[in-house]
Parts: sequence; structure tokens; C-alpha cells
Amino acid sequence: MNHPLPNIAHWHERCELAAAFRWTVKLDMHEAVANHFSLAVNADGTRFLMNPNGRHFARIRASDLIEIDANDAATLARPDAPDPTAWGLHGAIHRACPHARCVMHVHSIHATVLASLADSRLPPIDQNSAMFFNRHVVDDHYGGMAFAEEGARCATLLADPRITTMVMGNHGVLVIGRTVAETFNRLTYFERAAETYIRALQTGRPLRVLPDAIAEKTAQEWEAYPGFAEAHLREIRAMLDHEDPTYAT
Repeated sequence: MNHPLPNIAHWHERCELAAAFRWTVKLDMHEAVANHFSLAVNADGTRFLMNPNGRHFARIRASDLIEIDANDAATLARPDAPDPTAWGLHGAIHRACPHARCVMHVHSIHATVLASLADSRLPPIDQNSAMFFNRHVVDDHYGGMAFAEEGARCATLLADPRITTMVMGNHGVLVIGRTVAETFNRLTYFERAAETYIRALQTGRPLRVLPDAIAEKTAQEWEAYPGFAEAHLREIRAMLDHEDPTYAT
């Protein structure tokens, strides 16, 4: 279903991002009115859409999203100013990492459990976790809430375009991608992979870890899988269109 609203820019992108917010609630990966998703809308990635301050993911509509300039030092003085930690983290990433077109940060349960372990790396123990082989980084130096200084530090960890996921030690997880579909697909798969790993640890039995060569082969196969992430988001939007199409208003 199409929901055209010509007087609002980037309408298709807004609808995709709003759908991701709504589905995150269905997956119970949200937290109060915290956590943020953003999507670049200009060529160099410095202008981006983001959820408004204090709005629950379950109520976010496409028209609610605010547009921010990562280089505008007066952003926090706007009447519709974003959450200051969202500005600190997402602003820094969009400023420093043009390849990070879409940025999604949550404190989902299993990813945060992983981030709370002394070793927060995700080993390739199954097909899903292999998606992130040599493609995730662990931030071992949590320095408090992600205001400007902390956000800038975190952004440096994403300089390598091969890195798609940051396990934020003592904090949560952050995933980047080229599109909403790609990023949201990674986010959901990382949470599922973290859950599998945590449950495997709970058995106390030895883990069946994939050889590096097979893990890398599988990661590349995920990257080349035709249309998978796009189909995932398309189906999410189809279900939302049936259940509650207000996301696209």
C-alpha cells in the first residue's frame, strides 16, 4: 500500500523508518522512550531523519520524524530538539561515517546481555551469527551516556566500512547499513544470533564454532543474498498496512 503525502520530503524513507520503529516494538526490542534510529537523506550523509524526543516507538508515524543537520551546532536549541544523547551519538556517526546511511541503536535484551559479558564478541556458532563474522566491533571503553564526547568516540569505531555492528560494552548494540531494510534486517538478526549464543552458553556444553573460512564464506553469502532484506521490510510493511497503517501517516 502506498501512502503518498507530497508536501513532506523523503516520504518513502519516512514510511520505511516508521515501519522499523513499529516492528521493533512487536519484537520487544524497544525500551521506554529511549533508543533511536536515523537515516541520512542527502548525498554526504550529514542530513538525517530521526525519531522525535520522548516519543514511544509504538506511536511513531512517518510525519513525526524530524530532519537534522549533523553540522548544525544549534540543533539542541531547536523547538523540536532531539534527545541530547541521540544527537551526540547519531550526529557524530552521520558526521564522521558517510557510509553509515542508516543507524539503529537499541538496548535489546540479548544484545545487551552480550554487551555485559567480559568478552562481548559474537562467535560464529550458527548461520545467523556467521553474518557478523569479522563485521562487528566491541566497544570496551564505555564512558557514560552518549553525549557529544562519548558519541564522537563511538563513531571512530565505525570508520572501517566493513564493520556493520558495534557491540557497545555495558550499553547495548548499534547497527549501520546503506538502507532501512538492510539495517533493520541486521538488527533483528543480531538480536537472534545473540540470543542463540546466550542460550548455548547456558547449557554449559562446548560450543560448535565454525572454522574461519566457512564463517567468512557464509558472511559473504549473506551479503550477496538477493533481495532478502528488502523482502523482509516489504512484508513487515504489508502486515502493518493490514493491522495498523497509521505508521505511514
